[in-house]
Amino acid sequence: MSRPPSQRIVRHQPSATLFKPRGVPAAYLDEVTLALDEVEAMRLADCEGLYQADAAVRMNVSRATFGRIIESAHRKVADALVYGKALVIEGGNVTFVHPAAALGAPGRGPGRGMGRGWGRGHGRHRHGHGGPNSTGTER
Repeated sequence: MSRPPSQRIVRHQPSATLFKPRGVPAAYLDEVTLALDEVEAMRLADCEGLYQADAAVRMNVSRATFGRIIESAHRKVADALVYGKALVIEGGNVTFVHPAAALGAPGRGPGRGMGRGWGRGHGRHRHGHGGPNSTGTER
């Protein structure tokens, strides 16, 4: 028996849920259904330009799972565009989270907020002053 899929975190609800070719009534079109997690994956990877590993963390899935989600989304969008099908956005195993609540303080997403002088050798310690053995007279 396989493991049930985990809830995927979605921070953006699309304002439109149906896209179709102009001038053709929806009743005459085949439909392709794009799940909300697939739309979120495309938003993170294609609109925000995140790497798959970073986007996976935001969606609460593994990097491999994110890769499968984004591949499925791209395939479905291409199918709708190339063959003139309606694209319907609905469903998926998702939990909606407000963007500010999920990321903490404004402008402080995952991997940020270390400040000057902490980690990666930037800030106060870069020029040899302000370190733990500093006498305060290096300037």
